[in-house]
Amino acid sequence: MSYRTNRHSCYDLEYHLVVVTKYRHPVINGAFKDRLTELTYRIFEENFQCYVNEVNTDKDHIHILFEAPPQVALSSLVCSYKTVTARLLRKEFAEYLAPFYWKPYLWSRSYFVCTVSERNHELITEYIRNQRNKEKG
Repeated sequence: MSYRTNRHSCYDLEYHLVVVTKYRHPVINGAFKDRLTELTYRIFEENFQCYVNEVNTDKDHIHILFEAPPQVALSSLVCSYKTVTARLLRKEFAEYLAPFYWKPYLWSRSYFVCTVSERNHELITEYIRNQRNKEKG
């Protein structure tokens, strides 16, 4: 077991986050998926000093397994993530998203987040890695 440290704490906080597209539209594909993944790493690691362990998507949602320092407020992180990715992706992929979203939305208002322990870490990692394969299997 390894711990991360900062000035005032020693911690091991890992979370599994799932964010779903508005109306569960299947828009996460190709270049859109690649850009979303790139933005995910940038926002989590640069803006919130989190460490992303695993990211994968299905057509209508994204799974993110990440470690965060105790100072990070999860609700603020999720709100910022959804706001920034929606703004940037709707700007960059306006034509692609036009048939799906007539209002300025991308993400559903809800999300799922849970803590990850040593006992379930491997199970959750494998689940995230196999997101695109579940229909084929």
